Formats: sequence, C-alpha cells, structure tokens
Amino acid sequence: MSPTWRKPDADLVALLDAIVAGSDVDAPVDFRPMFGCPAYFIGGNLFAGVWQDMVMLRLPEDQRELARAAGAAPFEPMPGRPMKEYVALPASMVGDPAEAAGWVGRAAAYAASLPPKQKKPRAKKRAGGA
Repeated sequence: MSPTWRKPDADLVALLDAIVAGSDVDAPVDFRPMFGCPAYFIGGNLFAGVWQDMVMLRLPEDQRELARAAGAAPFEPMPGRPMKEYVALPASMVGDPAEAAGWVGRAAAYAASLPPKQKKPRAKKRAGGA
C-alpha cells in the first residue's frame, strides 16, 4: 500500500517563494509545478521545491554532507527511494528564514553551475487519436 499523498504545506510554499524572490541568484529562475508541487529551476535543473511538509534542495556532495551534519535527511519522495543529490531540510533550518535562505542560495548556485538541460522535442500525436 502506498503512502497517502498530501498537498504541499502552504506556509512552506510561501516561505520558499519569498526566499527565492529575495535571493541574489545571478541566473534566471523558473517556477513550475512538478508532480503537483512547487519547484524552482535554473537552466532546466531543479534546485528547490516543497514536497508535502518539507523543503527539498539539490546540493553538491560537500554541501549535502554539511546539511546532513546539521540535521537534513536524504530526500525520499517514496520511502526507500532517495533522490540522488537531494536533501530534505529539517524543521530547525526551515524555522530560521536566514538559515533556510542560505541553503536555498547554495542549491541555486549549484544548479547554475550545471550545464543547462536541452529541451526535448514534443512527441508527435499518433494518427487515430490513440
């Protein structure tokens, strides 16, 4: 049986929106929903989002280790299936907007350092409506 999906926490969404809007990221940030949750991208690379009741960030290995030492956990949208390079911030980090902003800034800088993703061509519709 799969766990029950919950809508993203509105307070976390507002917090992440404010942090991203106020950040000094030197690259264009795109917002789009991903699996029904707010997500932020730079160059097509996901760097932050809200999943149910947690803020998740994509960080390089050295920063993931620092985040884990400070209480972050591997980000697992499904139990037992962690996403590579992603952590879920603990409530203590999210509860301190300045600390959360620092981590979001690190994630944005990492995404900006990655090669931009190339857009995939849309699949052609098949004849017959199938």
